[in-house]
Amino acid sequence: MNKIFLLCCAFLGLGLTMTAGASRPVNEKPNFVFILMDDLGWADVGCNGSTFYQTPNIDRMAREGMRFTQACAAGPVCSPTRAALMTGQHPARLRLTDWLPGRPDRPDQKLARPDIATNLPAGAMTLARALKEAGYATAHVGKWHLGGAGAGPLQAGFDLNIAGDHTGTPLSYFAPFARGRNVMPELERSEPGEYLTDRLTSEAEKFIEASREKPFFLYLAHYAVHTPLTAKSNLVAKYRALIKAGATQTNALYAAMVESMDESVGRVLRKLEELKLTDRTLVVFTSDNGGLSTREGAGTPATSNAPLRAGKGHLYEGGLRVPMIARWPGVVKAGAVEPRPVLTTDWFATLLDLAGTSAQGDAKLDSASLVSLLKREATPRPERLFWHYPHYSNQGGKPGGAVREGDWKLIEFYESGYLELFNLRDDPFETNSVAGAQSQKANELAKRLADWRKAAGAQMMTTNASYEIVAIPQSADGAITLHAREATIHGVNLRYEPPANKNTVGYWTKREDWVSWDFAVTKAGKFRVEVLQGCGKGSGGSEVEVAVEGSKAKAQSSREAQMEKLQSLKFTVQDTGHFQNFVSRQIGEVQLPAGRFTLSVKPQTKPGVAVMDLRQVTLKPASN
Repeated sequence: MNKIFLLCCAFLGLGLTMTAGASRPVNEKPNFVFILMDDLGWADVGCNGSTFYQTPNIDRMAREGMRFTQACAAGPVCSPTRAALMTGQHPARLRLTDWLPGRPDRPDQKLARPDIATNLPAGAMTLARALKEAGYATAHVGKWHLGGAGAGPLQAGFDLNIAGDHTGTPLSYFAPFARGRNVMPELERSEPGEYLTDRLTSEAEKFIEASREKPFFLYLAHYAVHTPLTAKSNLVAKYRALIKAGATQTNALYAAMVESMDESVGRVLRKLEELKLTDRTLVVFTSDNGGLSTREGAGTPATSNAPLRAGKGHLYEGGLRVPMIARWPGVVKAGAVEPRPVLTTDWFATLLDLAGTSAQGDAKLDSASLVSLLKREATPRPERLFWHYPHYSNQGGKPGGAVREGDWKLIEFYESGYLELFNLRDDPFETNSVAGAQSQKANELAKRLADWRKAAGAQMMTTNASYEIVAIPQSADGAITLHAREATIHGVNLRYEPPANKNTVGYWTKREDWVSWDFAVTKAGKFRVEVLQGCGKGSGGSEVEVAVEGSKAKAQSSREAQMEKLQSLKFTVQDTGHFQNFVSRQIGEVQLPAGRFTLSVKPQTKPGVAVMDLRQVTLKPASN
């Protein structure tokens, strides 16, 4: 009887040191699975409001964990955010502020980019290295894009690297995962027709299985949903049948990629459950920047970030805001919603904090632990968040910096020093800059941004000695077509709104805002000027001037030449019943010699809520 009692006590004692449903002592370090998507927008998951993309597994994560509603990437493009995650340092401090190797300088760019680092600093205390030294098994599966030979995942502290190298796009989304003689690392063998997102998930499952007896850090950095948009044909067909006219998200190809991504998340969660590791594992899901909302290759724009403004490559919320979910049953409260702003960079300190270790070395960290937020304990957040992007983006973004302080967000454009100020509580979609009305606040935040840049050693741009305004050429039939996507925007609220549903200059809510195009005439003559305009019901009646200016100087290509107004036309905006209901209006004729010119469209009055939407201005040769 005593032996049975003692045996029962032994089992009870053992139970006190075990987590329910798990196979490890409770005092053992937690596992980390960090899932990073590429170019996934904030609005691209069901739990953030999407009704087109189907993400049941990600939505389940949100129900079982914490959803961050104002999480932001450390940069508006991929490599800077990835570098910040790996080092806990701001991209500006790392001098790695653009995708690698970066967009080269061009003659149509007023400023020249700084020389950026092309990989993580050698020997940097990365997240993987710090966790490895703390006893973790570490694996990188997917996209690296932080350096090539000698600067890859294995040199950054990972025990295993699958598919990661210097490239930003996969060699192929379908097997074989190769292009010419180049093959993605450790993917030399593959099954015919195998899809990359599925294969990377299988590799992640293998690592979890092999590492279950010790703490592990899995960095699953999918190439999806980055271009070139490539998906399974059956899923593409499924979403084509679900497209609704007038919806904001209508890209079936992208939706199919999103579903495969969501299936990957589900497989990882099920593997943890199968191995009884769920309660011992923090799973984080997020993206490296906002969704691609502009035309950039076949099948794009990939998505719409509406109601957020703009997208990848921009410092507006559409380019910085990302989905972010953290799930850890028993630690992170199920269904929690966290509205406080956080950055990707913060996960560096968070994971090390949870692992009971810290980064060794002299590097200045820009990472604040989120452990108190995850546990719903009262904690102050950093007073300000900063961004620095001294580059022109492929998506039309201009060089600039941004700072957020509470509900206030300031964006500074480096070409001119122009400031835009938004109160994100009152204007979460950044529709109306109040920099003029709140000049003291704007100047205060601009100084904080400048002081921070100096402290972080941020590199600034220089004058581009090769800068020359690129003129839109005259076509073979003699016409000159000035598209909205090629317009130069002058103003606060006015912006180009890309397809799928729009392809126009819109948000023309301020009379002071205007647009212009630079064009060249090689065959002189008389031209009929036509505008393609739309205007919402009740907003018609704005008086608009269309002016053509030419250079007084003989050297027409010189941007320093003084301009003079050659000819001017005026028209009254027609109410078309809807801003996206466009009508072609012939407003007059202009006589132009050969040379370079600027055409401007400037409102003179604005009786309604907006001037108009303007899709195109065309100069057509007039018949004799």
